[in-house]
Amino acid sequence: MAQVEAVTERIITAQPDDVFDALADYEGTREKLLSEHFSEYEVREGGDGEGTLVHWKLQATSKRIRDCLLEVSEPTDGELVEKDRNSSMVTTWTVTPAGEGKSRVVVTTVWNGAGGIGGFFEKTFAPKGLGRIYDTVLANLAAEVEK
Repeated sequence: MAQVEAVTERIITAQPDDVFDALADYEGTREKLLSEHFSEYEVREGGDGEGTLVHWKLQATSKRIRDCLLEVSEPTDGELVEKDRNSSMVTTWTVTPAGEGKSRVVVTTVWNGAGGIGGFFEKTFAPKGLGRIYDTVLANLAAEVEK
């Protein structure tokens, strides 16, 4: 089983604290940022960063739907980590300064991929697909905080 990794990033014209606060607001802002690939969004505990438990379904392809139950932590300043209780998937959102009034947001998702030929295709195509999904989420984030 090989580890699969998808990384997406974007520069957003907004202060890092404002960007991070929008990402960490699972009760309000976060749901508005999600693309059509996400469904059944529900905050089950908390709602603001550390200690939040949030559920959604992620439809990566027409046949691949992942039921996610994510525990949120904030291990360091500017970092949100979402660990899926239902799989090996971990998504890390990192927000850092990128010059005057700008932020760099990097989304990194890793999981244990399948073995064999299926694993080869997963490692080859899944990061690109997930990258497109998170690129839309980051565009929505930019639209939200650059108002």
